[in-house]
Amino acid sequence: MKDNNNELLYFNNFKKGQEYAFEYFFNCYYNSILGFCIQFLNDQEEANGITQESFLNLWLNRENVATINGIKSFLYTYAKSKCLNTIRHQKVKEKYKTERLKEKERALDIEILESMNFDTLALTELEELIHKSIQELPVKTKKVFLKKRFENKKNQEIADELQVSLKSVEAHMTKALKALKDKLGDYLPTILLTIILK
Repeated sequence: MKDNNNELLYFNNFKKGQEYAFEYFFNCYYNSILGFCIQFLNDQEEANGITQESFLNLWLNRENVATINGIKSFLYTYAKSKCLNTIRHQKVKEKYKTERLKEKERALDIEILESMNFDTLALTELEELIHKSIQELPVKTKKVFLKKRFENKKNQEIADELQVSLKSVEAHMTKALKALKDKLGDYLPTILLTIILK
């Protein structure tokens, strides 16, 4: 009974926007949702992205989650929707090179996923806010951040490209992350900011 009461307390505080309560459910379900996504996508990076997006949507829609069980349902249904979209996109891309066995496996994946009910939710507003925040960074800081975050370049590569020192690149990244965390801190829990901006 004590555990149930504790979980209810976490849930009520999660609904109120308390970060520690969100982190509790994040830690409870992250590995399960990630494993679910990997099972269907066979792609760790893609699965990580969908898992993170699922929790991001959970936070943005916390007021619409009516019960404790609704958290798990929300995460799985959102992840399922994104997995389906990814599988369908891959199927189009690989139309002319997919072997018959892989096609059958994908068909089974889609059939299993479609057997679950789900709702789709958008990230448009948050994406616009992140984009706006990045655009407002100082020119050099923005350039370093974009190369690191969106081009996946190493600090040394960026330093060589921009003809600046490694310490300068590190300083710009620190400045960018601090500025973005300050701007987005009111909208997202620290644990999500760390994942999105890492």
